[in-house]
Amino acid sequence: MTVQHLTPKTTRFPTRVSACLGSETWPGQLAIIGPTELWLDGSLALLCSAKAPASILLTIHDLAQQWRHGPQTIISGFHSPVEQEAFEILLRGPGQAIYCPARSLPRRIKPQWQAALDTGRLTILSPFPDHVRRITKETAIYRNRLVAALADEVLLAYAHPGSSTERLAQEVQQWGKPVFTLPHRNNAHMQLAGIPVWEGSQKASQFADE
Repeated sequence: MTVQHLTPKTTRFPTRVSACLGSETWPGQLAIIGPTELWLDGSLALLCSAKAPASILLTIHDLAQQWRHGPQTIISGFHSPVEQEAFEILLRGPGQAIYCPARSLPRRIKPQWQAALDTGRLTILSPFPDHVRRITKETAIYRNRLVAALADEVLLAYAHPGSSTERLAQEVQQWGKPVFTLPHRNNAHMQLAGIPVWEGSQKASQFADE
C-alpha cells in the first residue's frame, strides 16, 4: 500500500484547499492512497447530517446510481448512513470517488475497496497524522470542511437545524463556492438561507413533500 504525502509546497497539492482553509490544514499535509488527480476534472462534495429522513436516503440512492455512470468525482467522508449508501453504489463502478475519513488513513484496505483502487477509481485521503486513530467531533468537522474545500460544488443532502453541517453551508457560501441542498421539506431552513435546490436529478423532486 503506497502512501503519498502532499504539502502546500508540492506542485500537486490542491490549491483550492489553501484558498478556502488558509493555513488551517491540520498537519500541513495530505496523506493519500490512490490517484491524486481525481478532484481536478470536476467534483461534487456530498455531505449529510447523520439523522436524515428516509426519503433523503432514497433520493441519494437514485442520484448515486447516476453518479456511478457519470464523469463527476464524488468526494465525501462517507460516514453518515446517507453518505454510506452513496459510497456502496459508487464502489460498483465505473464512477470515481474520494473517501476522506475523519482520522488517519486506514491501516488495512477493505476488500470491497480494492477493485476501485486497482482501477484508479478511488482515492483515500486524510489530513490527519498517523496517531489520530479515533474519530472525534473536532476531526469530523474539519474533515467535512476539507471535503467541501476540495470539491468544485457542494451538495448538502440534509443539514439538521443548528448543526455543524448547516454552519458549513454558510461557510461554503462565504467562500463563493456553489452549494446546494435537496428539495425536501426538512431542508426548508436551508432554502430560506439562500441555498438553492440541487437540479441534478428529476427523481429528487418526487420526495420533496414526504
